[in-house]
Amino acid sequence: MPSASLLAIAVGLSMDAFAVSVNSGVAVKRIRLRDALVVGLLFGLFQGGMSFSGWYAGHLASDFVAAIDHWIAFVLLAAVGGHMLYQSAGGTEVTPCVNPINFCILLALSIATSIDAFAVGISLAFLTDSILDPIAVIALTTFLLSMGGIYLGRVFRRLDERVFEIIGGIFLIIIGIKILVEHLYF
Repeated sequence: MPSASLLAIAVGLSMDAFAVSVNSGVAVKRIRLRDALVVGLLFGLFQGGMSFSGWYAGHLASDFVAAIDHWIAFVLLAAVGGHMLYQSAGGTEVTPCVNPINFCILLALSIATSIDAFAVGISLAFLTDSILDPIAVIALTTFLLSMGGIYLGRVFRRLDERVFEIIGGIFLIIIGIKILVEHLYF
């Protein structure tokens, strides 16, 4: 697979995680380097891991996985995005139970943003015999963009946080709908 194509795939897969990272940087009052590293590592590991899982599953059962991956991505992204919209409408501050840096929330976000990597991994099963290079590029790109997104969110924090929560929630819902529509109709 050409390097430019692989990088384009990696950046495309990383955009969901980047958007969530920016929103997390906006929502959390104090971001430490450790928080940014954890966000980057989890998103990167899940993007790489789901790509590998998809690649492996592509060799085993591509028909079954292709039939449901879009529904899983849609439900997870819509649920997280809907929760963000609900939280922003309530006018409440971010509490520890909905803090996007909270490990459990971050784990759910990592899964939700990496479902498409699973689908891409399936297609990689038909394009390449070695998955090591694609996984490394996908994981590293996601790590860097997610870490950068946290700090970019800090810049946007000076603006009304609810606006970015609404934008982030709508963005996640749109991504979920996009994945669903693409798989159902294209």
